[in-house]
Amino acid sequence: MFTQNVGSIDRVLRGALGIFLIALAVFGEGMVWGWIGVVPLATAAVSFCPAYRLIGLNTCGRK
Repeated sequence: MFTQNVGSIDRVLRGALGIFLIALAVFGEGMVWGWIGVVPLATAAVSFCPAYRLIGLNTCGRK
């Protein structure tokens, strides 16, 4: 479907950030903006970042 452009370390960092932000939204003091954590979590899950494609960045190592 999409060419992977998110590498292993990038995926781990995005996943951790996404889970952290969502946890803040769920357990924090009503931090609605924490739900933005769904975006890095989703991009980590599919190994594709549309913003990376727009700027021509690839952390995956594949060509």
